[in-house]
Amino acid sequence: MAVTAVGAVLAVGLATTTVVDVVASESESHRIESYGQRVDIDGGQMNVFVSGAGETIVLLPGFGTSSPVLDFAPLVRDLATDHRVIVVEPFGYGLSDGTDRERTTENIVQEVHQALAKLDVDRYILMGHSIAGIYGIEYAARYREEVAAFVGIDSSVPGQPGMDTQFPTGLLSAAKNLGLLRLAAAAGESYSDAYSAHSREQMKMLTNRNSISPTYLNEMTHIRTNFERALGTGFPKDLPLLLFVVSENAKNPEWLGLHQRQAASVADGTVVPLPGEHYLHHTHAAEIASGFRDWGTHRPVI
Repeated sequence: MAVTAVGAVLAVGLATTTVVDVVASESESHRIESYGQRVDIDGGQMNVFVSGAGETIVLLPGFGTSSPVLDFAPLVRDLATDHRVIVVEPFGYGLSDGTDRERTTENIVQEVHQALAKLDVDRYILMGHSIAGIYGIEYAARYREEVAAFVGIDSSVPGQPGMDTQFPTGLLSAAKNLGLLRLAAAAGESYSDAYSAHSREQMKMLTNRNSISPTYLNEMTHIRTNFERALGTGFPKDLPLLLFVVSENAKNPEWLGLHQRQAASVADGTVVPLPGEHYLHHTHAAEIASGFRDWGTHRPVI
């Protein structure tokens, strides 16, 4: 009898969260504000945001970032005072469309490059967070003549531990359909004071829309194989490399060392340790922009 009662309560609870999620998603779809501009790529539209003037920096997000444009905003505001900054929202991110194309490194890199070509951008510094470190290696190998340097923001490294995990995509999809991920996102909401209440609300709504979408799940499924294919690869030896890295990673004590070895593998590699968490640009945008400028004093402007 007790088990039956518990089951009934759970059923009612799940039905409630499902309905709440559907209603909230419909309401939020009308409140999400447009930004940036769209470019046509392979039958879909990719969103990009351009700010400032000068030497060009292209910003690429970490995996699953709900809105790269809003997420990078404090860093973009600083860098755009003396650079042209372009934030690319790959398919499945921000205001970009989803896609049926497999989320392999090759496809993602090709699509980002097409977006930049549509903007007539052919020489730039590539700056990326997290998994953009893996995509960046492939990107620099394919389009070396266009990439002047790579700047990592706690960027991923080939061979880093934990990337052979098989993610429970089916379970995550079911949780989203039941509205449980909306509850988890609300409970785990955490943005720094660098973001306005309005920006935080917009990012929250975009998280609810984009998380565990088919495109998101497809990229998650490919994380393991994308890392496998990156094993043994690295940036071109003549490509300048600047890596901002969390100085103490409790879950991976070798994290800083991995990046120091990556920097040592090129002719001009620099590592800047910073205290904090993985999303360093949330809390250290000013330090990243200042460190980038200091590092750039020995490079010719492109």
